[in-house]
Amino acid sequence: MTGAPSVHVEVAVGAAPREVRIVRLSLPAGSTVRDALCASGLFGEVAGLTEEALAAGQWSVGVWGRKERPGHVLRERDRIEVVRGLNVDPKEARRVRYRAQGEKLPKGIHRSTKNKPPRA
Repeated sequence: MTGAPSVHVEVAVGAAPREVRIVRLSLPAGSTVRDALCASGLFGEVAGLTEEALAAGQWSVGVWGRKERPGHVLRERDRIEVVRGLNVDPKEARRVRYRAQGEKLPKGIHRSTKNKPPRA
């Protein structure tokens, strides 16, 4: 029993925070990332995921965690990962949390413990 060679791949999409959708596909050999995304049917299911949004950079595509172009040729057992862009820069979020905690005091100066209850 012989047939055209095929590759088995998996498409994983971060549809929403803490929600991942996985689709397993069998595609003809020589298929690209774009072919896999079209065959997965996720363009119609996931809000905001379109070919235009991918081209605009609102979503990123990678194979096994490495950013790839839609024309990348797939190999057997590849995992295509589609993720949303970040809403907030992680460095800026850390700065905001740090400022919210209060100002850092110079070495040797401690905060007053007058208003704190004694430890039991």
